Amino acid sequence: MKIRKGLSGGQYKPLTHEDIQKIHATTLKVLAEVGVEVNFTEARELFRGAGAEVDEASRIVKVNQDLVEELIETAPSLVRLCGRDEKGELDCEIGGDAVYMGTGGTALNVQDPGATDSRQSKLVDVMNMARLVETLDNIHFYMLNVYPNDLPVEEVDVNRFGAALLWTRKHVMGGVYTLEGVKNVIKMAEYIAGSAPKLRERPFISMVTCPISPFKLDKRYAELTMEAARNSIPVVVPAEPLCGATAPITLAGTIVVQNVDSLAGVMLTQLTHPGAPTLYGCISSITDLRDMKYLSGAVEMGLMNAASAQMAQFYQLPLYSTAGMSDSKVNDAQAGYESAITSLMVALAGGNLIHDAAGFLEFCMTASYDKLVIDNEIIGMVMRAVEGIEVNEETLAFDVLKEVGPGGHFISNRHTRRHMRSEQYIPQLSDRENRDQWEMSSGKDARARAAEKAREVLDGPAESVLSQGIREKIKNDIPGLRELILAL
Repeated sequence: MKIRKGLSGGQYKPLTHEDIQKIHATTLKVLAEVGVEVNFTEARELFRGAGAEVDEASRIVKVNQDLVEELIETAPSLVRLCGRDEKGELDCEIGGDAVYMGTGGTALNVQDPGATDSRQSKLVDVMNMARLVETLDNIHFYMLNVYPNDLPVEEVDVNRFGAALLWTRKHVMGGVYTLEGVKNVIKMAEYIAGSAPKLRERPFISMVTCPISPFKLDKRYAELTMEAARNSIPVVVPAEPLCGATAPITLAGTIVVQNVDSLAGVMLTQLTHPGAPTLYGCISSITDLRDMKYLSGAVEMGLMNAASAQMAQFYQLPLYSTAGMSDSKVNDAQAGYESAITSLMVALAGGNLIHDAAGFLEFCMTASYDKLVIDNEIIGMVMRAVEGIEVNEETLAFDVLKEVGPGGHFISNRHTRRHMRSEQYIPQLSDRENRDQWEMSSGKDARARAAEKAREVLDGPAESVLSQGIREKIKNDIPGLRELILAL
């Protein structure tokens, strides 16, 4: 099967060139005239030292245009998020209009294979989700997608990353919660890499910290952002403004809030460590104005994240964006169309690292094992659309047309055999049998087939991707790791 990843998007452009310029100009006005509340003293001092205007009483930092542009230019335009296979085929080169799609985080509940209800997520689910993602070729990276409710917060970081690193070779990204946890995760990754320089050369972990919309960097996340940047660990600083709640009701106004918030995070990383690998981030969506709850499957969410792809390309920054979620409670038709529409929009816009694209239901509160399998199929189709139509002498096939001639067929032609497995997307879950064959083979729908696939993986042998020697080392040297995930 052909695996499509890192293909060029950019075919879909919801913003014109003039729109981009207007959003940029408004963003600069907000940064210079409104400012950002920075609640970490060390961060304010970095801004002050660079020439920003800092009001200690209000903790408001105002940044002029020259400094904004200088710091953006310092950030790298390409960030490589590595996997741990020998050939580097699991790497994701984030930047430009290259497209990669994967899981997201962090749900508090899970839906077991075949179930329609949900339960609280546990550490074992982080491990089992990693095992399933490892087998799903169209999911390009594993962002830690569930929160282990059975752990104290002090143990969450090291055990979430540990569970993932032990059970998948794909790049592991995750939100972080404590400074000590960040330090222990980095230490564990250095052991696995073989040394600190080897981890920096091929970073197979990355971290996510979040500003508070609108225009606020809190103490904890500013501190965590700086720690990741100081250690040259790729870090995402995504903003999540919500139309009509923490941002204006208009999509354009929300994009301005998102742009200011994320650029503030990017600037902080560059003040901490110039050149630190940083991703501009967007997780914007809308609210249900009836009760002000967050919506994850709205088409407007797709529009804003597609627009953010254009803004990231304008700034020449790698992008962390959002698509593929659903507000449905089960894996029904709504889950399918909401996920497919937003994933297609953002991918065709050239969103680089599209997280949340696999496994999420119920306003991003529930991670579904079955939906991971279903979304693997959706992502495969979306990436085929991103690939587009290749037009050259070989694909135009004039010589073949001339050879076959009027009334002929192409079934047995060598040209057909040469391209049949690469030209078309080959489904892994979808049913394409006629009704008689479908009924004879069980008559199961896509949801039942997905549950069957998930159970097959989870009921199979659990084999860690790390050697026993490395598992022993991190068990002995990294505090707080639970025996459950070590499988010794």
